[in-house]
Amino acid sequence: MALVWADVPVKDIDRAVRFYSHVLGMPLDVPPDFGGGVALVRGVEGPSIDLVQDDPSKPTTDRGTTIYLSSNGDIDGMIARVEEAGGRILGQKQLMGDVIGWLAYFEDTEGNRIGIHEPAQQGQAG
Repeated sequence: MALVWADVPVKDIDRAVRFYSHVLGMPLDVPPDFGGGVALVRGVEGPSIDLVQDDPSKPTTDRGTTIYLSSNGDIDGMIARVEEAGGRILGQKQLMGDVIGWLAYFEDTEGNRIGIHEPAQQGQAG
């Protein structure tokens, strides 16, 4: 089974769009027909991601489902951009073996725990 979509719950869509645009280094698409409560992350490898501001979705750092964003070969830069954008690093990058690669965790400006992934051969320098 392949993951095809992931929702990231947010409290403030404008703040979340600024945060993720900075961390990912790319603009997000905010479709006007969704009433301003959704932003789409496009152009990333793998499944699409959207930021959703609605009542049933609650941001959390509790351990549960975790999505992992590709670092696109720049895990150290992405970690730095998290803090620049107002997020908090929850776990510095760690090599989890050649099969998994490098992982790091952060709390976004909305209170979600999100992972960062980089294949092992890309992040060996640091």
